[in-house]
Amino acid sequence: MNRLLACTLFIFAVIVTAASCFNKGMSEGALPKNVSYNFHIRPILSDKCFKCHGPDAGHREAGLRLDLADSAYAPLRDTKGAFAIVPGKPELSELIKRISSTDSAIVMPTPESHLGALSEYEIDLFKKWIKQGAKYEPHWAFTAPVKAPLPEVKNKKWVKNEIDRFILAKLEEEGLEPNDEADKERLLKRVSFDLTGLPPSIELMDRFLADKSDAAYENMVNALLQLPQYGEKMAVHWMDVARYADSYGYQDDNIRTQWPWRDWVIYAFNKNIPYDEFITWQVAGDLLPQATKENILATGFFRNHKYTEEGGVIDEEYRIEYLIDKTKTFTKGILGITIECAQCHDHKYDPFSQKDYYSLLAFFNNTKEKGFEGDVTASQPAKNPVLTITAEDRKNLLNYINSKDTNALMVSVMGELDTLRKTYVLNRGVYDQPGVEVQASAVKAVMKFDTAKFPRNRLGLAKWTVDRNNPLTARVFVNQVWQEFFGKGLVKTSGDFGMQGELPSHPELLDWLAVDFMENGWDIKRLVKQIVTSAAYRQSAKVTQQHLQKDPENIYLARSPRQRLKAEFIRDMYLSCSGLLVRTIGGASVKPYQPKGIWEAASSGRGVLATYRQDHNEALYRRGLYNFIKLTVPPPNMIMFDASNRDQCEVKRLKTNTPLQALIMMNDPAVLEASRVLAQQLLGEQSTVEEKINKAFRLIICRQPSATEKKIVKAYYDEQLQLFQLNKLNAAVTLKVGEYPLNKQLNAQQLAAVMKTINTIYNLEEAIVK
Repeated sequence: MNRLLACTLFIFAVIVTAASCFNKGMSEGALPKNVSYNFHIRPILSDKCFKCHGPDAGHREAGLRLDLADSAYAPLRDTKGAFAIVPGKPELSELIKRISSTDSAIVMPTPESHLGALSEYEIDLFKKWIKQGAKYEPHWAFTAPVKAPLPEVKNKKWVKNEIDRFILAKLEEEGLEPNDEADKERLLKRVSFDLTGLPPSIELMDRFLADKSDAAYENMVNALLQLPQYGEKMAVHWMDVARYADSYGYQDDNIRTQWPWRDWVIYAFNKNIPYDEFITWQVAGDLLPQATKENILATGFFRNHKYTEEGGVIDEEYRIEYLIDKTKTFTKGILGITIECAQCHDHKYDPFSQKDYYSLLAFFNNTKEKGFEGDVTASQPAKNPVLTITAEDRKNLLNYINSKDTNALMVSVMGELDTLRKTYVLNRGVYDQPGVEVQASAVKAVMKFDTAKFPRNRLGLAKWTVDRNNPLTARVFVNQVWQEFFGKGLVKTSGDFGMQGELPSHPELLDWLAVDFMENGWDIKRLVKQIVTSAAYRQSAKVTQQHLQKDPENIYLARSPRQRLKAEFIRDMYLSCSGLLVRTIGGASVKPYQPKGIWEAASSGRGVLATYRQDHNEALYRRGLYNFIKLTVPPPNMIMFDASNRDQCEVKRLKTNTPLQALIMMNDPAVLEASRVLAQQLLGEQSTVEEKINKAFRLIICRQPSATEKKIVKAYYDEQLQLFQLNKLNAAVTLKVGEYPLNKQLNAQQLAAVMKTINTIYNLEEAIVK
C-alpha cells in the first residue's frame, strides 16, 4: 500500500509539474509578434481591471472605462494632463505607470481589490500593444464568424476532412504529432456510445472487425446515425439545457407531465430537424402562422422551470421568477452569455446594461402563465397555458408520442396574452420596484434588433436568434456538440462566450464550423458526422511523455480524450450488456430501484410524490433518459455520477471521481441484477467457462481480453466458485437481488460465481470509460 501511495503521489507530482510548466509556457513565453486586444489584452483587463473600469457604471472608479477606446484614450478626470492610454507611446500612458509601480498608493490593481498584480510578461504585453497602436477590437464572440481558408499542413496523409486541417496546423505549430488511429474495437466502442449512448453488440463488433474496406468506419457511422437510439442520446444534453424534470420543485414538489415534450425532442433529433427550426419552434412555435399542435408542443422548452404550489405566496413575485428563469435559459443555453448578471445592475464585464436585460425579458413577459395557480390534480397535471393532446392527435400528427393510455395528455406550453403587458426595469431586480418602462428588444451588443425584420414578440426573437448574421447561435451550438464528443468545447466555458469566458483554443476552426453549419442548412447530423469521421476524433487515447510535457490538458488534441460516460449511459451500459434493456423509445418517466426513505425524508407529505412508489416489470429496465426526476430529490445513483439535478439550465456537467461512484457500481441492485441476469444467459449457453468469461468481457468492455486479463478473471472466478462450494459465501443470498426471475434450474453456486465475476468486470474503470 505504501509503495502504491508513493507511486500515485509521484505520478500526481509529475502531472502537476507538467501542467504548471505548460501554463507558464502559455502565459510567460516570448511576446507575440502582433499583440491582439481580443486574445492578449482583453483577458487581462477582464480579470484585473473591468471590476472598477468596465461596463458597470454603478461601480466605475475615476470615471475611467477601459473596455472602450474613446474612454481609454480620453484625458483622465482625476490626473490632470494625463491619459490612461496614448496609442504608440507606452512611456506617456498612465496605465503603464500604474501597473508597473511598486508604490501601493498608485499601483493598479489596488492591493485592496485583491485582484493581484500583473506579471512582468503581462506588463510587457501592454507596453508592446500600446507601442503597436493600442488598437481595440470588438469582442470576438460578438462579431459574425468568417469561414477562413483551410490552413496548409505538412502531414496531408493524416487529414480525413476539413476539421483535421485546423487541428493539425495547430499541432505542427506547437511541435506536436497526432496519435495514430485507435484500434477498431476501441474506436467502435467510442463512436457507438457517442452516437447512441449504448455499447456495440458482439454482432456489430464482429461485423466491423471483419470489414476490411476503406469505407468500413464511415459505413458504421452512417448506420449508427440512423438508429432511433441516436435521438435519445442527443436528447440527454438538451434535457440539461432545458432543465427538464418530472416535478415542479419547491415545497410540495408535485408531479407534472412534460414528458411528451421530451418525446418531441427525441423525434426532432432522429428526424434531423434543422437547428434553426428546432430553436424557432421551441422559442415561438405557438406564434408561427397556422401553428400546429407540434409547433406548440415544442414551446414546452420554456415551461420546464420550477413552479410553486405553496399557499400564501405573492403571485407577481413568482411570475417574475419564472420570467427570469426563461431569460437565463435562453441566453445561457442558446446564446452562451451570462446576461443574468444584469438582472440587478449593469454587467460588470460584458456590455449588457440592466435595461438590455429587461428589454430581453420583455419577450417572455406576455405569457398567460401565473405565478401561483394552486395545486395540480390528477385531472390537471400541467400549469396554464396548456396543450391538450388527444388520442386522435397521437394517432395522426403526434404519432411519436409514446402513450398506451387513451386519455388526453396535458403539457405546459407558451401562449400569449391578447393585450401587451408593460415591462419595466426592476430596481435591484426586485419584483415590486418598477423603474423605467422598456420595449422588447434583443441584446444589441450581440446584434441589432431590427424591427423592420423582427416583430417585437417571441417570433421576432426567434428570427433574430437564428439570423445568419447572429454571431453567437451557430458558434454556441457547434461548441456544445464538439463538447459532447471531446469532453470540452473549443471554447471551454461553453455557457459563457463573454468577456470572462475562455478564449477558443482553435478560433478559426470554431468559426469555420459555425459558418459551414449555417451554409449547409443547420444540419445537425451532418455536423455530428463531420466530427466523428475526422482523424482528430479517431485518434488513440494513448498518452506520451511529449503530450504530458507540452499539452497536459490536451488543448491541441494530439490524442483522443479519455472520458467517463455520462450517468445515464452508465445505466444504459449495464442494462444493455445484460440484455435487460427495454429499448422502447419515449413515454412517461419511470421509477427504478432507489434506497428507501429518500423521498419521504425530503417531502412535505403532500401530493402524489410524497412517497416513492417503485415501478415494476419492463419499467425497471428503461434507459437512464427516462428516469423520473423529482427536483427536490433527483435520482441518487445518477447524481453520484454528476448528472444534472435539473433545477436550472446546464450546458456542461461537472466531472468528479468519488468513492461513492465505486460503491454504486459494486452495490447498486440494478448493477447486481444485471450481473445475475447476464450470468444466467451465459450459463444457459453451450460453452466453456473460459468462453463465457470472454463473452462477458467483450459485452462489457467491448474488446477481446488479453491473455493476462483472461488469466486474472478466470482465477477470480475459480476462487469465488470455491468459496461458494465451501459455503464460505452464500449463493442464495448473493443471487437474491432484483425482480427479474431467477433461473432455479441452474447450479446456484456456479451462477453466483459467474455473477460476481461479471460484476467485477462491470467495476473495471474501462467499463464506464470511452
